[in-house]
Amino acid sequence: MNVKEYNQSVDLYSDHVFRFILKNIRDEERARDIVQDSYEKLWRNAGNVNADKVKSYLFTTAYHTMIDVLRKDKRQTFLEDYQIPEETHDEQYSDLTEILSEAVKRLPGIQRSVILLRDYEGYSYQEIGEITTLSEAQVKVYIYRARVFLKNYIGRMEVVL
Repeated sequence: MNVKEYNQSVDLYSDHVFRFILKNIRDEERARDIVQDSYEKLWRNAGNVNADKVKSYLFTTAYHTMIDVLRKDKRQTFLEDYQIPEETHDEQYSDLTEILSEAVKRLPGIQRSVILLRDYEGYSYQEIGEITTLSEAQVKVYIYRARVFLKNYIGRMEVVL
């Protein structure tokens, strides 16, 4: 991979990788840091990465970096994490994007990742398996479970509308 191909990968994929990470961790600053780290790793390994495989390399690297960050955060406890819960209300929402976003947030981490890679980014089951180091069968199971959860969470369309 040369400098031109690297710069082209930044133009083509940085927004997609950022959205994928942001949907998973919901923290813009950390998502930017993870994307930056992923591109730094790509730069350091540019000689070993085929230009045709750069998208998969970036998503795989970003995914694993995100997992490392999440594991590190689990071991640490911050006082800011303990917040007073906000008051809730039982009004119905009509904004489907907001409802779907809230439903995706409630998914377990691995299910959220695979559903975002499949439905938001358009990866095949095999590609998702390579990115997440899961078998294709495991990917299908996690996607199925995520979709069932989303269906149950959202409920009937008449209720939403």
